[in-house]
Amino acid sequence: MSRLGAVGRRRLWRTITMAVVGTVAVASAVVVGHGDAYAVTIDPNAWYQIVSRHSGLALSISGGSTADGAGLVQTTRGSQASQQFQFVSSGGGYHRLRARHSGKVLDIYNFSTADGANIVQWSDLNGTNQQFSVLDTTGGFVKLINRNSGKALDVWERSTVDGARISQYTDNGGINQQWQLVNVAGGGPTGTPSPNTFTNPIKLNGPDPWLQYHNGYYYLATTTWNSTITMRRSRTLGGLVGAADQVVFNLAGRANGCCNMWAPEFHLLNGPNGQRWYLYYVAGQNVADFNPTQRLHVLESAGTDPMGPYTFKADLGNDWQLDASVLQANGNLYLMGTYGGAGAGQSNFIQRLSNPWTVTGSRVRLSSPTLSWERQTHPVNEGPEPLYHNGRVMIVYSASACWGPDYKLGLLTLTGSDPMNPGHWTKHPNPVFLRNDANGVYAPGHNGFFKSPDGTEDWIVYHANSSASGGCDMNRSTRAQKFTWNADGTPNFGVPARLGVTLTAPSGEQG
Repeated sequence: MSRLGAVGRRRLWRTITMAVVGTVAVASAVVVGHGDAYAVTIDPNAWYQIVSRHSGLALSISGGSTADGAGLVQTTRGSQASQQFQFVSSGGGYHRLRARHSGKVLDIYNFSTADGANIVQWSDLNGTNQQFSVLDTTGGFVKLINRNSGKALDVWERSTVDGARISQYTDNGGINQQWQLVNVAGGGPTGTPSPNTFTNPIKLNGPDPWLQYHNGYYYLATTTWNSTITMRRSRTLGGLVGAADQVVFNLAGRANGCCNMWAPEFHLLNGPNGQRWYLYYVAGQNVADFNPTQRLHVLESAGTDPMGPYTFKADLGNDWQLDASVLQANGNLYLMGTYGGAGAGQSNFIQRLSNPWTVTGSRVRLSSPTLSWERQTHPVNEGPEPLYHNGRVMIVYSASACWGPDYKLGLLTLTGSDPMNPGHWTKHPNPVFLRNDANGVYAPGHNGFFKSPDGTEDWIVYHANSSASGGCDMNRSTRAQKFTWNADGTPNFGVPARLGVTLTAPSGEQG
């Protein structure tokens, strides 16, 4: 059988492992390596979904069969036991992967050492063809190397199709050989449910994320860089990674905003016909970055479903503007965004809205990149996002430039009474969220905020890169984590969590 394009040269990865403490995994150093990866400590009492980095689909025993020889495939993530595996130690750093529904383990059929050999389930004989090392490749993903053949578990021919078979293949570092372990239940082999957990990323290719929880679902929209606006939804935060994107609006045929769609945000606001979702986005006439036609636009929903349907409502300016958001203060609505402030670098602006789709009065420069950390790669203030806490009105914005690893978040606080007066805002002197090399997180920025389902917790959603050389492109992934508050009322975002670390899901989440 043919084999589609092999991945290029291999990288040297950092020597880390993950030790599970309760439902949270933490990094610790190890010294025993294997090629370009290192051993990972697994919770032997947990059941895991094993999700392909390449396709977002989960390992599954075909058809839920309990028979010896049933094949291993990838399928859309669900709650079925045939997608859940327990890692049973064989000693020496090797594990058998036991299927929850059948009690049988993954097996290289007939002890084959050939590229492309099938992976099946078989009665547990503890054979070397049933033993796998679990090796960290950083970025929150592992590879699974069979002891008998020395080859890696692999999505055959890099398929993204539901039902595609899983094989073994020479370890080449490809993302179709990398897997995310998602802890779906705890408490030992009986599978006593633990609190819901998830791991980042919640969307692999998801720059400029906006996430809201509404009527039992999480809704997520991100940049597409094409002529469609898409949204996905899930009952659980962790389920977003495998949820399908649905087109909620197509920009094709619009005179100006036809393409190059960036930074969608949907806000539930009061309009003449009651509450509606207003979806703000950036689009221009072509796909070149920073082209002069890239401007702000808004859609209106027909009802209160975040998925729409939507109709086009208005253009929100006639010059280059990005990153629209809506601030609510003193009973008024304000449009915020980014523009090329004359002589001040790329700046944030604010402008009154007479309704969710109509700007009124003059646009005012809200903040400019005046501090050294806002100018590391390029002088930028962008992506202003509202944040409210105990009567305090704040704006969290992105600074530096998204094409460097030092993209980060800054903070403005309304310390006066008039949001339209820049002098009534106080800029925090230091960044409030930034890269963490130890966790492999670079350029965290362009964020949003949402509440846990029970309303007791505050969460941030943001994008970031997993490499210091990562670019300002679709390879940025969507991540989420809970944050707390400092004694002075400012947010404490902590440090960005490493990909693959098991995090407790938002409070009140119903799986």
